[in-house]
Amino acid sequence: MAEDGKKSNQDSEYEDVCYICRRPESVAGKMIRIPNDICICNDCMQKTFDSVDKMGGPFGGMPYMDMFQMGQSPQSEIPKRQKIKKKKEEKGKKKAEKPEGIFDIAHLPAPHVIKGTLDEYVVGQDHAKKVMSVAVYNHYKRVLTDNGEEDGVEIEKSNMLMIGPTGSGKTYLVKTLAKILQVPLAITDATSLTEAGYIGDDVESVLSKLLASADNDVERAEHGIIFIDEIDKIAKKRNTHSRDVSGESVQQGMLKLLEGSDVEVPVGASSKNAMVPMTTVNTRNILFVCGGAFPELEKTIKNRLTKQSSIGFASTLKDAFDGDANILEKVVTEDLREFGMIPEFLGRLPVIFTLQAMTEDMLVRVLTQPKNAIIKQYQKLLAMDEVDLRFDEEAVRAIAERAVEKKTGARALRAIIEEFMLDIMYEIPKDDLIGRVTITKDYIEKKGSPLIEMRESGEAKLLTQRETVSDGDASQV
Repeated sequence: MAEDGKKSNQDSEYEDVCYICRRPESVAGKMIRIPNDICICNDCMQKTFDSVDKMGGPFGGMPYMDMFQMGQSPQSEIPKRQKIKKKKEEKGKKKAEKPEGIFDIAHLPAPHVIKGTLDEYVVGQDHAKKVMSVAVYNHYKRVLTDNGEEDGVEIEKSNMLMIGPTGSGKTYLVKTLAKILQVPLAITDATSLTEAGYIGDDVESVLSKLLASADNDVERAEHGIIFIDEIDKIAKKRNTHSRDVSGESVQQGMLKLLEGSDVEVPVGASSKNAMVPMTTVNTRNILFVCGGAFPELEKTIKNRLTKQSSIGFASTLKDAFDGDANILEKVVTEDLREFGMIPEFLGRLPVIFTLQAMTEDMLVRVLTQPKNAIIKQYQKLLAMDEVDLRFDEEAVRAIAERAVEKKTGARALRAIIEEFMLDIMYEIPKDDLIGRVTITKDYIEKKGSPLIEMRESGEAKLLTQRETVSDGDASQV
């Protein structure tokens, strides 16, 4: 009877789903059937037995029960809420293999190849790209070789700390790097981390995100990259008398992750629970990249550089570095300790580098040069309506000038373009005869209108101000 049920389940287009963790049989493995047509995977069943055994009681707790030796109830019809469709394989086609990533020393790209690929997506930041390329290359050479088994020389891990103003491309650099290497990447925010036992995410939750991005494959996750953004938000709080549960305590909790240790991580959840299966992840070969803007760190650097006497020929004026936009390049470990980072934490981040502030020339290149430049994105959008979108060089320069004034880096570019492209994206679909739109400097500065070329005559004509504004604002013209 049980064999007939098993055969019918294999022929069915549905597969069993665990009642507790909701994982299908193809992921969780063989299911155990209990009365009322409920399926439970091996991990959840054993976890339940262990939890009951730890509770104790008048009889000394529940005796050890091995779920692998338990009999299974006959197969019967399953309710629809516990069914999940199996993926049908097309005949004559092989299963799509998951990308294994670059874990072969013969195929590991050299640093100049990694930097060349980063150049296609990220503008400027040559020093940062060079440092990241070398650090990643050395890290994965360390992972791929037998580390210290033959000659006893063990290569240590080189975690990175990047410092740069907002909008300089810290997160985008890490995303592009993980895309090049085809490795799992987890991006998390340090602002939500708290000390264990308090409301918020534990430090181990960053490993849960990495495990999820690796499709719960522990081996792939142990060779991934974790980027912890806003790392400056966990600095030690100054002049406070309450417990610092989101500052220095988080830094101390992250020490074991950065150094390398075995950590129990919940599978399919971000918090530990008695009913959630756990797995062990070794962080020894996981590359940690921390990034932050570190606001007001410039003041600490200026105080250190100008703390000598301001009288005499060898003196340094107090305002000598006020006009230096890239003063973060002069940062040292002493400045970070003064900012609030503990020495043990900084010692586990040996590679420290900075990113340059975005200048006007760099913003002009950001608008036009990368593969997924913002202007190219809008040109693709209007190309779907068979309209050719063009930008004058003076218009691009005007956009960059306005972005520099906002002091939010490359993030200001999209906000500016969205502002003046609203009317164009609204008006263009109304007329099928429009073939080309040219954005001019006068339109960016709100002194004129874009240049419109029609399909029939090909003659350029300027739209009047009444035609470019929306209907709600037409009464004001």
